[in-house]
Amino acid sequence: MTKAETPEAIDARLRAAMPDNIERRVQSARLANGRAIIVADAGDMRPEEREVLEVAYRNALKNIDGIEEVRVALVADRKRTRIIAIGSGKGGVGKSTLTTNLAVALARLGHKVGVIDGDIYGPSQPKLLATEGQKPEARGDKLVALQSPHGVKVLSMGHIVAPGKALAWRGPMAGKALGQLVDADWGDTDLLLIDLPPGTGDVQLSMMADSKPDGAVLVSTPQDLALIDAARAGQLFEQGEVPIIGLVENMAGYECPHCGEMSDPFGQGGVEKFATALEIPFLGRVPLRLETRISGDSGKPPAASDGEGAVPFNAIAQRIAAWVNGEEY
Repeated sequence: MTKAETPEAIDARLRAAMPDNIERRVQSARLANGRAIIVADAGDMRPEEREVLEVAYRNALKNIDGIEEVRVALVADRKRTRIIAIGSGKGGVGKSTLTTNLAVALARLGHKVGVIDGDIYGPSQPKLLATEGQKPEARGDKLVALQSPHGVKVLSMGHIVAPGKALAWRGPMAGKALGQLVDADWGDTDLLLIDLPPGTGDVQLSMMADSKPDGAVLVSTPQDLALIDAARAGQLFEQGEVPIIGLVENMAGYECPHCGEMSDPFGQGGVEKFATALEIPFLGRVPLRLETRISGDSGKPPAASDGEGAVPFNAIAQRIAAWVNGEEY
C-alpha cells in the first residue's frame, strides 16, 4: 500500500483479487498495517458454507504484497433481498411467461420469491400468476405485495389500474411507478425478479439508477433480429455494471401436440452461439409448447407442476439459484 492509495482504491484492489462468486458478497474491504479486513454478506448461507467462504477470502488475498493477515467478518443479521432483472430488449419473446415460471421454480427450490411486473403499459403478471382483480393494500406509504396461489408474491400496475384502461404516461412517470413497486413491502422475500418491458428506455434507466439489480438474465428467441435487441439490452446492463447471469433461448423449437415432432420456426441454437461468442453463460433453452400458452392463460404455470413442461424451467432456475448462492453454474 502506498501513501497515495485511497480507501476506495484499496477496496477495488482487494476485490479485483477475488473470484466473482465471492466478490459480489463483499460489503467492504480494508487494509491497515498489513491486515486485510473483509466484511461480507452471508445471511443466506448455512454454517458449513460460511466456513468455506471464509477460507476462500483468505486464499484469494494471502499472496498479495503488503498483506500479512486476513480477517473475515460475515454479516448475517438480515437476509438481503437480491434483485434479478429479466430483460430482452425486444417484445414478443416470451419474457413474462419465462419470468413467471422461473419465479415459481425458484420458490419450489426454497427461495422466498417476488415478481415485479415492470411492463407498466402492458402488464401480464396478474393473469400469469392468477391474481387478476386483486388490489394491494397500503401499509404506511408502501404497497403490500400480493400472494399468488403458487407461493410467489407479485405486484403489477395491472393490480392498481382498472382492467383495460390505457396508461398515457411519459417515461419518467413510468420509471417512478416501477420504483414504487420495488420499494413495496415484500415481507421475507429474498429474491425479487423484475419482468422488464421491451427496449432500453426510461423504465430501464430509472431502475438502474434507483434499484440497481444484482444480476440480469437476458431472453431471446433464436433468430438474428431478436439477438440484436438482446445485445442492446446486454450493453445497457454492462454499462450499469450489472452482472449478466446468462442467456436463455426461448421458443427454441415447436413441439407438435399431436405427433411430438419438433420443428424450428425461429431457427435453432442462435442464442447459445451468441452466448459462446460473448463468453456469457448459456442458461438453457425452452421449447415452444401449446401447454405453456394454455397454462399461462389460465394462471397455472407449468413450473408449478411435476410435468414435462416444468423441466426446462427447473433446469434454468437451478442455475440461477447456484449463481445466487455463489456456486459454479
